[in-house]
Amino acid sequence: MDLDFPLILVVLTFATGAIWGADRLIWYPRRREAAEGHEGDLGNVAALAGESEGDANEPWLVEMSRSFFPVLAIVLVLRSFLVEPFQIPSGSMLPTLLVGDFILVNKFSYGVRLPVAGTKVLEMGDPQRGDVMVFRYPVDGKTNYIKRVVGVPGDTISYRNKTLYINNKQVEEVHLANLPPMQLFEEKLGEVSHQIYKASRTRPGQGEGEWVVPEGHYFMMGDNRDNSNDSRYWGLVPDEMVVGKAFAIWMHWKSLTSLPSFSRVGSIN
Repeated sequence: MDLDFPLILVVLTFATGAIWGADRLIWYPRRREAAEGHEGDLGNVAALAGESEGDANEPWLVEMSRSFFPVLAIVLVLRSFLVEPFQIPSGSMLPTLLVGDFILVNKFSYGVRLPVAGTKVLEMGDPQRGDVMVFRYPVDGKTNYIKRVVGVPGDTISYRNKTLYINNKQVEEVHLANLPPMQLFEEKLGEVSHQIYKASRTRPGQGEGEWVVPEGHYFMMGDNRDNSNDSRYWGLVPDEMVVGKAFAIWMHWKSLTSLPSFSRVGSIN
């Protein structure tokens, strides 16, 4: 069973904050009054007077909440509204992103959204053709996917004979190399130039079709064109599923049996 980490983080943050707040407003004053009312127990009173928080009588749950709430709150704000790290689990974005790349995703490029719900509360911008974008898989609404934005609202996307067309115009591409069983091309989407793979051999009709992108939706494709589970097979990505724009690689670590590498650090095109 997949864990919903954003939901868990929100619940833990609010739970620890509520416990800490309740202690400062209700329980701590009661403990202080009880100690001060205990005649002759001068040591207990002195201990309470000498410590602003975390006294000897503080329950362990309150102590834990007081310690973890600030850390959880900072992580929640950073992860929800600023930058979130992800690891690339598959080769669907080769050659741009390798399996084991650790990337950073800008969470406010496409608007500020509420954690978990994903509701946009502040407009900042919209996904542009050529962006590498993280989004929640529309089929289950939970799994994070990363692909390239190929179609924006109003576009007509066609894919036939291993060639991409946008609004009936063939997308510019240049053949760079034969790397059996793949071929390497440079493709230009809008102002973004990037490399893509095409398999030397594919099944006839694989991934072919035509799609019209309605308002509030995006057509996504992997750079590894013949080895990508994308909008050609499961449809369009609605705006409420958008997570953010991938903008940098900060580490590469393929597996626990290998050493981390920083040779791929840089921006994502």
